[in-house]
Amino acid sequence: MIDTSAFQGKRAAYYTLGCKLNFSETSTFGKLLHDMGVRTAQKGEQADICLINTCSVTEVADHKCRQAIHRMVRNHPDAFVVVTGCYAQLEADVVSKIEGVDLVLGSDEKANLIQYLSEAWSGQLSGQKAFRQKTKDIRTFAPSCSKGNRTRYFLKVQDGCDYFCTYCTIPYARGFSRNPTIASLVRQAEEAAAEGGKEIVLTGVNIGDFGKTTGERFIDLVKALDEVEGIKRYRISSLEPDLLSDELIAYCAASRAFMPHFHIPLQSGSDTVLKLMHRHYDAQLFADKIGCIKTLMPEAFIGVDVMVGCRGETPECFEETFDFLKGLDVTQLHVFPYSERPGTSALSIPYTVSDKDKKLRSKRLLALSDEKTEAFYTRHIGQQAEVLFEKAPRGKAMHGFTRNYIRVELPASEADPGLDNQLVNVTLGELTHDRQALRAII
Repeated sequence: MIDTSAFQGKRAAYYTLGCKLNFSETSTFGKLLHDMGVRTAQKGEQADICLINTCSVTEVADHKCRQAIHRMVRNHPDAFVVVTGCYAQLEADVVSKIEGVDLVLGSDEKANLIQYLSEAWSGQLSGQKAFRQKTKDIRTFAPSCSKGNRTRYFLKVQDGCDYFCTYCTIPYARGFSRNPTIASLVRQAEEAAAEGGKEIVLTGVNIGDFGKTTGERFIDLVKALDEVEGIKRYRISSLEPDLLSDELIAYCAASRAFMPHFHIPLQSGSDTVLKLMHRHYDAQLFADKIGCIKTLMPEAFIGVDVMVGCRGETPECFEETFDFLKGLDVTQLHVFPYSERPGTSALSIPYTVSDKDKKLRSKRLLALSDEKTEAFYTRHIGQQAEVLFEKAPRGKAMHGFTRNYIRVELPASEADPGLDNQLVNVTLGELTHDRQALRAII
């Protein structure tokens, strides 16, 4: 039995690194603690609890995690510091040795955060600081549907991955693919609607793999969520191309609430590199999926993940990727350089790319991305669109997104707190000065 009195009146500070799934989980931790009497520490306040939710997708991410931990310890010297997430799972012993860290929870253990905190404060917790399971034993699914201080809700529909791509440590950090039932996810969506939520983003590690635990299908989850009253919009955060079925694309095109917005990891446009990565598709399949989306939803926003400089990516392979993406009708590229990850099979591939070449390749792809995004935005200028606005910090421009994920800004002089979480019809004006959004004309 958890003694809730130990939580009353305490203040917590949170820091999240990495993906939307991490954000969703941190928001859920915050809600659980709030319900037990813990409030979020305001800027300048000393926290009693610090929670850092980490990422380990690259070496840079690892470094940022260590920096964040040190910063939280320094800013809140008397706080009880908990570190969880992928870096905590993969490097639990390293993290536990950082001065000021009190508790390290791996991927299975974070579901019992409240229990661990209660035991620590009551003196029941042993002297051990780090708790984690081996990859094969990570079996817990921790439900998460939360918005934190944002407008959109993030609904965790799946966790873990069975793919084991040669460059990736995420399966080791998150465990094998698992998911809750469709019925439980529908209930969470209904609860979000009852709280006033209008938009939900479906998150997970490999959400197209939904159903491994329950024998259900992702398309059936989509159909069930589409029937939840009150939720006006759904977005699918990221979906592997080989798991993006034509049936799903067709359903989204005709559905009530699933938006014309897709995020699809490509990683490389070279079949040679895709094979070295152990990806489950080739460039032609990827192109076919883009073509199918654009045929049914010509104005769909399509974001694409691209990795540059991985082992085996010769100059010729990179040029294949660049030319492939240049000719592809996509909206935005999420470009990131390859990072050597300990324990991955990619380390056995002999050809390596210099840091200098990685930077040059990233720069070229980012320039291509800017060109594509600006062209997509520009052709929508003057059109009418429905925007879901989010509240802005005092004195800052208010922003929101159209159905097809065009970022729209309302100048600070016109921003109205009453527009927060409201669907508003606007005229899409010119590009903002940073060319990252269109101005809203109400």
